Amino acid sequence: MPRSNDQSLGDAIREFLHSYHLEDKLNETKVIQSWGKIVGPMVEKHTHGLYIRNRILFVKVDSAALRQELSFSRSKIVGALNDEVKANVIEEIVLK
Repeated sequence: MPRSNDQSLGDAIREFLHSYHLEDKLNETKVIQSWGKIVGPMVEKHTHGLYIRNRILFVKVDSAALRQELSFSRSKIVGALNDEVKANVIEEIVLK
């Protein structure tokens, strides 16, 4: 006999993440993992030390020229990263 509280595994996981307030951390991890896909392999090779604090993505760049180039595209990259994870995770990028 089926139970009335049956739910899919995906729904159970989402409910678990929500009840323990882990959704935001999971989305932040997804943003960091998506970095290379969004900016491309050449840029990914020259960036490291990505982390998110207070909805700001911090990225260390080993080239001044690349840092300057990325600074022009910051808002576009923010939008692409948020679109990739389907959530509004970051609001700004700080390039170091």
